[in-house]
Amino acid sequence: MATSQPPARPLPPAAAQTSSSTRTAAVMFAGFCAFLTLYAPQPLLPMLARGFHASAGAVSLVLTASTAAVALAAPFAGVVADRFGRKRVIVLSALLLALPTAGAAASGSLTQMLVWRFWQGVFTPGIFAVTIAYVNDEWEQGVGAAMSSYVAGTVLGGFSGRMISALVAAHSSWRWSFIALAALDAACAAAMWAWLPADRHFSRSRHGASAPRAMLGHLRNPPLAATYAVGFCVLFTLIATFTYVNFYLAAPPFRLGTTALGLIFVVYLIGAVVTPVAGRAIDRIGHRFTLVAAFLGGVGGICLTLVPHLPAVLLGLALTSTGVFIAQSAASSYVGRLAEGARGAAVGLYVMFYYTGGSFGAALPGTFWNRGGWPATVALIAAVQVLTIALCLLFWKPAAGLVDEPYAAGQVG
Repeated sequence: MATSQPPARPLPPAAAQTSSSTRTAAVMFAGFCAFLTLYAPQPLLPMLARGFHASAGAVSLVLTASTAAVALAAPFAGVVADRFGRKRVIVLSALLLALPTAGAAASGSLTQMLVWRFWQGVFTPGIFAVTIAYVNDEWEQGVGAAMSSYVAGTVLGGFSGRMISALVAAHSSWRWSFIALAALDAACAAAMWAWLPADRHFSRSRHGASAPRAMLGHLRNPPLAATYAVGFCVLFTLIATFTYVNFYLAAPPFRLGTTALGLIFVVYLIGAVVTPVAGRAIDRIGHRFTLVAAFLGGVGGICLTLVPHLPAVLLGLALTSTGVFIAQSAASSYVGRLAEGARGAAVGLYVMFYYTGGSFGAALPGTFWNRGGWPATVALIAAVQVLTIALCLLFWKPAAGLVDEPYAAGQVG
């Protein structure tokens, strides 16, 4: 006669709390790792330009290479995870990310650096895009708290990558900056392997043939297509601002060194504090009004950087970055509102357009910088912000019967 197994005993409260805290910490490490290396070279650009004997426009391709690769790889990261499992893809992506990060340290030319940076971008979506799906699948309770930890990790990772690279380069060389970042990537991979629970609600999917059809349908939806254009402009603004401001502040009258250039990214932390308030503002006054207000502040902020005094420049950068954080919250959540089915495909497209905007934001302003310096670059950035406002006012119409829902499509970093 078969004997029945005794029911599983629930974990003691202390053990359950420990398990919850470790997996939440692992999610924070995922956000941290995903954005640790993506923008880390920004404060190093003047140093890299001198080392590789390259112009500002040419060395800005160090950022373009990674963001372009993210744009190409992001739509496929979810497909790979649906086939092989969420945790496996997250951990393996973090581990693989450490390899090109270490390889970048050995670059003997700008071309070699660009190749390594491209591969960094290829592996990055396997962390940030898949983590969002993992949390929504595996957390039965406390999804909001888990996602808040993830967002905090992305902001901390974006800031830390820039700050660590600047501090290490200032005291040794830019090569050791990449080695330090690679070590952190590997450590994050180990932490996630140890602390992320195995997939419990994952079911392998073999049906990816409908994804291109769903994406085409989303592109034929005018408000949704306009939202993709908004995402393009949002990251264009951020990358253009914080790439070329390094050259502006390294030159007279500021003459900031590498460490000081890394410290200007402290203004990101202001945006991180303000952004949660933006979520409540979206619920109260709507996506359109929130984005317009955010980017009007951004236009004022980028123009304020033309004042040749460092406090004014820092205030302008704080306004610009905060506007971008708020605009990204409005745009990414609006995708979830507009998409009628196949939301994964809708988000994948948004991420693709978003990071394509970042690629152009690193490369295109180089022409303006070469011809007119920082004032010409500011004019371009302000024009893109005004275009974003126009797209929002023209295409973001209130839709009767739809209820806003929180939906994360990626972070600013």
